[in-house]
Amino acid sequence: MLKTILVVLAALVAAGIAWIRLVPDDPDRWHATSDIRDLGHASGENWHVYREAGAGRARLEELDAALQALPRTTRLAGSVAEGKVTFVTRSKLMGFPDYTTLSLTGGGQVLEIFARSRYGRSDLGVNRARVLGLPGVDE
Repeated sequence: MLKTILVVLAALVAAGIAWIRLVPDDPDRWHATSDIRDLGHASGENWHVYREAGAGRARLEELDAALQALPRTTRLAGSVAEGKVTFVTRSKLMGFPDYTTLSLTGGGQVLEIFARSRYGRSDLGVNRARVLGLPGVDE
């Protein structure tokens, strides 16, 4: 009986891990900007936003290259030419997806970095750390 329970539990854990890793990423949902309009940093339990004024296409290109260089990170949607790019970064152990959207707003003069988790109530600060690890982003 105990062996059967352990096998069922192991199967449930494996199914959960497979779901996290294999569920499709929906660009219609994740290729989006935040509702934050103030400059600087803003955080929630599983998201972080950084907005800076005076940015332009060159700054967007710099951050696009920095995000592409991160491990386990792929482009989900958008392009620098479009002025909005979204990336998926997966955690090393479980493969949990986090989404980071770079966008230019305000006529291309305000850069926004919007990093958020798909699962869980807390991201344990990883989205904030990812944003602060990008070039030119100060606390």
